[in-house]
Amino acid sequence: MNQTTLVILAAGLGSRFGGDKQLSCVGPGGECLMEYSIRDAMEAGFTGIVFILKPEMVDVVREKIGGRLDGRIAVHYVVQDSSSLPFFYCVPAGRTKPFGTVHALLCAREYLDAPFATINADDYYGKEAYRILHRMLCGLQGKEQAAMVPYILGNTMSENGGVTRGVCTIREGFLASVSETRNIRYDAAHNIVSDAGPLSPDTMVSMNIWGFHPAALPDIDAYFRDFLRNLPPDEMKAECLLPIMVNDFLQAGRMRVKAERSGDQWFGLTYHEDLETVSRALSALRARGVYPEKLF
Repeated sequence: MNQTTLVILAAGLGSRFGGDKQLSCVGPGGECLMEYSIRDAMEAGFTGIVFILKPEMVDVVREKIGGRLDGRIAVHYVVQDSSSLPFFYCVPAGRTKPFGTVHALLCAREYLDAPFATINADDYYGKEAYRILHRMLCGLQGKEQAAMVPYILGNTMSENGGVTRGVCTIREGFLASVSETRNIRYDAAHNIVSDAGPLSPDTMVSMNIWGFHPAALPDIDAYFRDFLRNLPPDEMKAECLLPIMVNDFLQAGRMRVKAERSGDQWFGLTYHEDLETVSRALSALRARGVYPEKLF
């Protein structure tokens, strides 16, 4: 069996949501979104799960989810905090914001000895995305090869405020560039706009669903160290983000990223007001028989 690992990014602050959206009970049986991701990944053939968590979330996730996975799939729990930062970097006094998804990934490094994928804990990607990912991961040959599943921007919007997306250019099945774009929102006429200008609803975007070979980890680590070295000593908010890293590797000719779109509908939690929409969508999926009454 091909070994593949799913890395669940769940250590964000959820400042726009107003709490730990990763653990919000949105399913008809009280499930959180990452439980659906885990079920879909297991069905697709993934053999390991790594949770990236805030310290206070570990016991909750272990009790709520981990116990039901014992004997089904390998599970590891990793804390993203300042203890894993390189020795040369001093965290500014008062900084509470995590250092981004690249740092989160590196916190799990000891468990990433097989091709691995990253997802957001507060996103629902659909079953097909994991089948695509697993197949692409099994074909990765080395550090220069990576994978992603892009989504249509119009299917990833929130009616409740602006969102951040990695706007993608894809050519002949490969990612050519990705630009982290903030405050993508609907205007008064329900057109999609950002601070940089209007966007087509058909624009392809990254939803942080990436696939890498473990041989890429030393380069990812070096990238993060360079990020820290270039930070002003009093920087309180800057994050090292996977889409920006991937784009930098692309432009330097150091990575080639296969991009294969899923036809499934994405939905997720950005704002507290998104809870009702997500709950309705999950109830509809169960009613259609996509998911059973008990996920595990």
